[in-house]
Amino acid sequence: MTKLELLAPAKDLACGIAAVDHGADAVYIGARQFGARAAAGNSIDDISQLCQYAHQFSVRVYVTVNTILYDNELDATRQLLCELYEAGVDAILVQDMALLNPAFNLPPVELHASTQTDNRSVEKVRWLHSQGFRRVVLARELSVDEIAAIHEAVPDVDLEVFVHGALCVSYSGQCYASQYCFGRSANRGQCAQVCRMKFDLIDADGREWEHQRHLLSLKDLNQSDHLEELIKAGATSFKIEGRLKDVAYVKNVVAAYNQRLDAFIARHADQYCRASEGRCTYTFTPQLNKTFNRGFTTYFLHGRQPDIISPDTPKALGEYVGKVKEIRRDSFNVAGTAAFANGDGLCFFNRDHELEGFRVNRAEGNRLFPQQMPRQLRAGVALYRNNDVAFERLLSRPSSERKIPITMQLSSTPDGFALSTCGGTVYAACAHQMAEKPQHENIVRQLSKLGGTAYECSGVELPDDFSYFIPSSLLADMRRRLVEQLAQKDRKLNEPYESNRPNESHRPYEPHVSPPFLLNISNRLSQQFYGLSDVSAYELHGGEGPLMQCRHCLRYALGYCVKHGGRKPQWREPLFLRLGDGTRFRLEFDCQHCQMNVYAHEK
Repeated sequence: MTKLELLAPAKDLACGIAAVDHGADAVYIGARQFGARAAAGNSIDDISQLCQYAHQFSVRVYVTVNTILYDNELDATRQLLCELYEAGVDAILVQDMALLNPAFNLPPVELHASTQTDNRSVEKVRWLHSQGFRRVVLARELSVDEIAAIHEAVPDVDLEVFVHGALCVSYSGQCYASQYCFGRSANRGQCAQVCRMKFDLIDADGREWEHQRHLLSLKDLNQSDHLEELIKAGATSFKIEGRLKDVAYVKNVVAAYNQRLDAFIARHADQYCRASEGRCTYTFTPQLNKTFNRGFTTYFLHGRQPDIISPDTPKALGEYVGKVKEIRRDSFNVAGTAAFANGDGLCFFNRDHELEGFRVNRAEGNRLFPQQMPRQLRAGVALYRNNDVAFERLLSRPSSERKIPITMQLSSTPDGFALSTCGGTVYAACAHQMAEKPQHENIVRQLSKLGGTAYECSGVELPDDFSYFIPSSLLADMRRRLVEQLAQKDRKLNEPYESNRPNESHRPYEPHVSPPFLLNISNRLSQQFYGLSDVSAYELHGGEGPLMQCRHCLRYALGYCVKHGGRKPQWREPLFLRLGDGTRFRLEFDCQHCQMNVYAHEK
């Protein structure tokens, strides 16, 4: 049986518990420092509590320690990893190879190669696996065929793929635009999201082809209809992006993907199973278009697609709810089937192609009364709802219950009774006393009282000839001890992990490995690991290479890629992206590798 894992983000303990309750098989969360989302740190105590809660359901907890590290941070990182291991975490996501240097003295914790290590080729994944990584988080840009090729070439490594959420326009780990513009390193967890800004597109003659548009801002990923393809390609972990998202986002998205995975497994129950235990019941119907999104894309799942950017806004559109039909002085009505509520948040694109939002003060059917009528609202404009008050109200309450179904068997022993289930047995000494009236109904009732635990009783089995009287107090005691035994078994999942990490005499860096990933070496242990003479991190020395390496290509997006059937461009290259403050970035189109590189230029 192949185990499939739904991997959910957690901004904090509350989000982590919500992820578990709504169907996640694993949760990833940031520690107090050294995570690629500096604004999403958590204490060791909170992470320990999450581990204890998650492990009841055999849900694993991964912690992101995936920034590059400086020399003066190595001791603190080692201390942090030891504390995390003792807290019960099941794996650490890392970028910095200093952790694999024997001199680092890593605790026996499982390592996953973060997507920040830029994992886009067979050679890179094979190399990472040879260094002791049990799992590799693949680049978001890969197609289903590329994922399948990696799995075929390196079948023994677990492949984790992103399936939902925000997309970086540059290959992860290879973006230095935030560092260049603002001194905030993406590889240090401080990305300023340069890719979400407005740009002009100008050519070598200074002619403007696009004015103040979000040309690098991608739509959000949504692979909910393509999980089967990813599974068949060899992926086993399906990652939802969003360690800065709130509880409502986690609940809705996790529940939606949980249902999709369960439906797939129901059709292939002889081949696949979930990586954790428990089934969820929801008080709501998951709807992905009601949660923060910039519009959805499958990105490069089936090769290059024309509609992957959201050039008019980097903000959330939400769900399409209809078109404006008729406007009055203080209200308007909507042509469509959507139901509205007081307080809903709506938005539309105005004549300047800017996203304009407003709140509904009162809804009377499809006639809406805004708090203030938008001046540029006009008949025929498309409306989107980016805040559904009724849906958010559902998610603000307890919205899911997760329980592990267990079947209990009660039997007699020479000196009493035994109560068993898969994974545990408890005994009770008690003189056998024949019952004067049938006991089956009371036995089932007493043993089924599992409220407040992670379990629910799916059945009680008794021998056909069982006719003993057992006091209700004894049944309750056996039930309680059995539940404690099951909970104790699940409390600690993180067994010491020994891998084939390189020894002192091994020089692991192989120059042919592509991409080489040598601009992120920021400490002496990483330098020694690669066998190089100096640190080379862009954050320390700058560099002449590209600030971004993008599979997204503006030539293609604007219809000027002759290689893919577009028209011949009339501009003279090189092209430049220009920010509002005049900062320019030169574009290089690497058609051999079907890649667009973004370079620093001048203000």
